[in-house]
Amino acid sequence: MYQIKKLIVCLDQTDMDATLVKFAAFIAETNQSKKIYFTNVIRNLNIPKEVLNEFPNLIDGMIEERKSQMRKTVEAHFGKGIDVEIAYVVKEGQLSKKILKLAIDKSADMILVGRKVSLPGSGVVSQRLARRASCSLMIVPENSKPRIKKLLVPSDFSDYSRDAMEEAVTIAERSGEKVEIVCQNVFTVPSGYHFTGKSYDEFASIMQTHAEINFKKFIRKIDTKNIKIHAVYTKDEDDDPVEDIIRVAKEIKADGIIIGAKGRTAATALFIGSMAERLIQLNDQFPLLVTRPKGKNAGIIEYILEI
Repeated sequence: MYQIKKLIVCLDQTDMDATLVKFAAFIAETNQSKKIYFTNVIRNLNIPKEVLNEFPNLIDGMIEERKSQMRKTVEAHFGKGIDVEIAYVVKEGQLSKKILKLAIDKSADMILVGRKVSLPGSGVVSQRLARRASCSLMIVPENSKPRIKKLLVPSDFSDYSRDAMEEAVTIAERSGEKVEIVCQNVFTVPSGYHFTGKSYDEFASIMQTHAEINFKKFIRKIDTKNIKIHAVYTKDEDDDPVEDIIRVAKEIKADGIIIGAKGRTAATALFIGSMAERLIQLNDQFPLLVTRPKGKNAGIIEYILEI
């Protein structure tokens, strides 16, 4: 996978910002990133022209105030000695559109956003960004800690699952620490299994055997760089694999979940995959990285059409 040279970090002037700044520092240090854009989007102000004519410096003053507040937060939580260029960007308008456009304009490799649980405010529209961003998206729940001792990679052994696994291997290698990657495959027993003459448990065993074979084929295509990868096979009992993923993440005490966006071309990018969609909705405990090869999406379509 590509190096994260340019990172966009979405700040909103809440306590969530401190967590995001710490993650940005961690990502920049492990990836030797070149530039970070700390960004804040002001909602459409709709200030009457008469007021702007009377106070022509009003908006400029507001922008400078936001930038000053971001600088204070970054200085307090970013840490010292990380060689990366930092820029502060304040935009006015709809948050998701402005972030998507900025990602394209700056050729960003990753967007970093927060996932609020108890903090005030709705946070960034993660689902919209995941569908349309021109790069990978990392969603960080409040109070998360930037560490990567153990990563969970849900996989159906597809090409986009391969993207996620390769990203996990790259992250583990660059961390310089001993990292374990858990590859989880969630399988189901088809409803018509009884027509085969097999019992439910017998057919579940058959499904797992095939999953184990497919994992071996899948992992042979990946340069694991001697990183330990442990396979876990989970039988889905309630037709909700995302709950199984979150449960396993809790059991192994994962430091993050990495999943590939299903859309790899402009024609399919709006469909990031039902599993990724639901993970974004339900997961509020683990940092979630939705990987997408840079530029392989509908971000440009979103930019041009401004849907």
